[in-house]
Amino acid sequence: MPSWVIGVAVTLVLSLISACGFLLLRCRGSGYPFGPHSRPWAITVVVITAAISTVLGVAAVAASHHVRAAYIGLLLPSVLWLGKASAQRRRRPGRQVPRQLAVYATLPLRRLDDGIGDDMQDWCDARSRAVSGRPQRVADAAQYYYNQLVGRPKDDRAREQLYCWRESIRHKINVAQMIGHGEPAARVHAALQSHPSTSSTGKYDTADLPRLARRLQSEAENELHLLLAWAYRRGYHKLLIYPFRPPPAPRPRHQPAPSGPGPAAG
Repeated sequence: MPSWVIGVAVTLVLSLISACGFLLLRCRGSGYPFGPHSRPWAITVVVITAAISTVLGVAAVAASHHVRAAYIGLLLPSVLWLGKASAQRRRRPGRQVPRQLAVYATLPLRRLDDGIGDDMQDWCDARSRAVSGRPQRVADAAQYYYNQLVGRPKDDRAREQLYCWRESIRHKINVAQMIGHGEPAARVHAALQSHPSTSSTGKYDTADLPRLARRLQSEAENELHLLLAWAYRRGYHKLLIYPFRPPPAPRPRHQPAPSGPGPAAG
């Protein structure tokens, strides 16, 4: 096999790996680019970027007769890391053709962003539907996801945000359940004032307690959805759906099984 064929093949493989890595970096903080809806467009972006990188790398080698010129093609995928496709600017006279070219060139990226949004919505909806309409399960799900997420973020602000969501959800569900159990308006009002998420004067009217209960439950479900969307954008897209529990961690082979009393002698 000619050496140039091997060189092109190696450059293509490295370009694919590079494009995939930079695409993951580009999508960090917005979602997972290889979900059900986004995967076809992610593959399209990777393949197109790798093909262009390979062509440019081979052309640079042919022009300069220096193998190091191939690095140009390998570094080209880094443009995916520079940011998301910019929103279309307002139309200006004399710039219609460049604008149309830019629209066509960024079409795969825009479709990828749309697919990531659809995947996140489906992912959150599946977890929200599992507890929707059941107040105690909404509170339990908030605790369940909090337990899985709280140790993962490295920054204190992210952990504080998770804590605030969990406490707000649990508090609102608790007050809604108080109303369902027939607690008087005075006690409900005192409970509302006891937590910063419901202490705003005049925001929660206790004149119509059943309506207030529905509102609190709806807000708790919406906050759970926000928590889940936050988790998905942060890359935690493998969380199980509550109430399923993660399987127990396998015991290391070198760890002996716990000893216990043996069977009684017959």
